[in-house]
Amino acid sequence: MLYREMGKTGDSVSILGYGCMRFPQKNGKIDEELTDKQIMKAINNGVNYFDTAYFYHGGKSETVLGNILESNSCREKVKIADKLPPFLIKTTEDMEKIFETQLVRLKTTYIDYYLIHAVSNFETWERMKNLGILEFIDKNKREGKIKYIGFSYHGNISNFKKIIDDYKWDFCQIQYNYLDEYNQAGTEGLRYASDKGLGVVIMEPLRGGKLAGKVPDKVKEIMDKSDIKRTAAEWALSWVWNHKEVVTVLSGMNDDNHIEENIRIASNSLPDSFTEEEFKLMYNVKETYKELMKIPCTGCGYCMPCPFGVDIPYAFSSYNSKYFFKNKRAKYQYAGFTAGIGGGSSSHAKQCKECGKCEKMCPQGILIRQELKKVSKEFNSPLVYFGIWLMKKIKKI
Repeated sequence: MLYREMGKTGDSVSILGYGCMRFPQKNGKIDEELTDKQIMKAINNGVNYFDTAYFYHGGKSETVLGNILESNSCREKVKIADKLPPFLIKTTEDMEKIFETQLVRLKTTYIDYYLIHAVSNFETWERMKNLGILEFIDKNKREGKIKYIGFSYHGNISNFKKIIDDYKWDFCQIQYNYLDEYNQAGTEGLRYASDKGLGVVIMEPLRGGKLAGKVPDKVKEIMDKSDIKRTAAEWALSWVWNHKEVVTVLSGMNDDNHIEENIRIASNSLPDSFTEEEFKLMYNVKETYKELMKIPCTGCGYCMPCPFGVDIPYAFSSYNSKYFFKNKRAKYQYAGFTAGIGGGSSSHAKQCKECGKCEKMCPQGILIRQELKKVSKEFNSPLVYFGIWLMKKIKKI
């Protein structure tokens, strides 16, 4: 495992961070036994940065992580990053209540890296200041309950710089991958924060897994023609780590093979090591993706739950899948899943009532209501859903 210094904090952090938003599940709940094994595999291979949040897995992510670190006596071996959700804060007391709950869930007396979660504009930061966030930070830093303070960001470069300049932050977390080089904070923000002495943590390096695994045929052709043989995930992660300003890259690992691959890549990814040929290949891949992508959804799930039951990430994933991979069965797979044929309630795009709640939460700024109409028009075929209805009727007989 390779390590980099977390900005002015001086901490040595593994360049591969463990994202705790996508733990493996079993029967609709976190598979704690498998999660324990996977987390310990990562720790034993040098991963020392673990990122969770108050509402990941409905609040169970913090609890499971805390249980695993305590039962394996390895709290002091790792850095825990956790987040305060601004949208749940109405008073200073709310900050303290949530923070103390997080300490209890994590079974710890302090949090190494604490973030203001999903800041998207300067107004959010101003609102938090008016509610007493500066006093909250100072108090808990003084008491040793918070070591370093930062924020995770999903907004434009202008607001990002304003927030950076408004407070003496220790670190920040931004979305960054080869498709988002000029989106949100982007490369400009990455360098700006680093130049100010902040450690920069990267989220969504694989765009919710869309830049790894089975990639579109056109992208695969470009990669296969190269003399440099790498998996799609390796190309994407290596591109991010090639930037010397990047400290650690979060990966929501929940598969043993993915963990092993990521650890392998993280053991060989040095900054400023890309050749001209590698940059050219990544440019061609990026341009190809731009042609294919219909909806820029990463599958983060911040838009959920929908008050009317729409499975928004699945709707967008299915829609993109049809065009990315020329999946001729996407319509039928989508119809079967969202009709609840395997159990559960229906969750198709046509259920959207355009309340707009989801759009306020979307880090990508996607016009979700507008895009759901496209999905509905594409996939909600009366004939297909009649077939699904008939299958459900037969199933009951």
